Amino acid sequence: MSTRVRARDIGIPFKGTPGDFNSITDVRGVEVGHRTLIEDPEKLSTDRKPIRTGVTVVLPRGKNISGNLEEQQAFGAWYSLNGNGEMTGTTWLEESGLLGPIIAITNTHSVGTVRDATLHWLAQRSAESSLSDSRYSPISLPVVAETWDGFLNDINGFHVQREHVLDAIESASSGETDEGNVGGGTGMATHEFKGGIGTSSRKHGEYTIGVLVQSNYGLRHQLTIAGVPVGEEMLDELLPLHGKKAAHLKSQEQGSIIVIVATDAPLLPHQLKRLVRRVPIGIGLVGGRGGNTSGDIFIAFSTANQQIMGKTKGLMQLEMLSNESMDPLFEAVTQATEESILNAMIAATTMNGIHGNKLHAIPHDRIREILKKYNRLKDN
Repeated sequence: MSTRVRARDIGIPFKGTPGDFNSITDVRGVEVGHRTLIEDPEKLSTDRKPIRTGVTVVLPRGKNISGNLEEQQAFGAWYSLNGNGEMTGTTWLEESGLLGPIIAITNTHSVGTVRDATLHWLAQRSAESSLSDSRYSPISLPVVAETWDGFLNDINGFHVQREHVLDAIESASSGETDEGNVGGGTGMATHEFKGGIGTSSRKHGEYTIGVLVQSNYGLRHQLTIAGVPVGEEMLDELLPLHGKKAAHLKSQEQGSIIVIVATDAPLLPHQLKRLVRRVPIGIGLVGGRGGNTSGDIFIAFSTANQQIMGKTKGLMQLEMLSNESMDPLFEAVTQATEESILNAMIAATTMNGIHGNKLHAIPHDRIREILKKYNRLKDN
């Protein structure tokens, strides 16, 4: 893995205490995998067009699973701030409170392919054929979400294939997580700069909250970093280039953001619903407003209570935190969401794409200059 530059590295101040990797993988057992697709045609005169896309997977209990896959479920919940987007499997998640072993994120036109590929992988792993029995199961209803990368990517080329999804799953790991122009975030924009995948975590006592985002939303003037109106300071700087028209054009918001929240705190589905509803507060700290054409869709899960997953009869002995204990977790998910978005932006690099379109990476030195002007730069 290459040396990473993250938001804290350039002096952006944050509240809260991160885990060892400042990543969703600080929640024990959680693994993340990416498959990045970047390809240019040898000749621009051919029918082939630039590819800037991919897929990212989050495995709540890791990929080394076998036997009855229902034992690999986790309690979960989801929430939509603005629903101009897709996240499959949420109807049963809402009904049952149970989440299967894989969450995947890709581009808008590849949801079906990724869903089928995850189901294929799960079927191969199911030694007890839990996919073929008569019970309704979240294993048969994978969770796959999307954001639109058509500004840079040949989105109508349907380039994400089954083998790419399987590769992302098989290469998933704990520890440090790649960010920026990777996986499902390869072709994404944030506040009219280059965006993509970002992650962060927070510790509260013995518990950890981890967040991963696929960030692809927002207008320039909305961008706020550490309470500073950075977007307003950079209104006319490094705007997206619409190559077809050879001009910088002011645009309306067309993007989305997917947020995945993981925790090892023993929370039940109704408590995870409360937790995931705090995600928009973190997005708002960076300037997100849930615009009309934005798909702002979030999901949360707990890795606790694994001992009862797959149990279908009798009483279940559960652990849960009291509602009175949740305030620090609400704050943690807000903080980790904010930092994840900024990590996505800081890690991203400038990218050219289809029709000569271009998204610029936000310059780190310019952020430092503006934060210093407002006395918000943290000395490293």
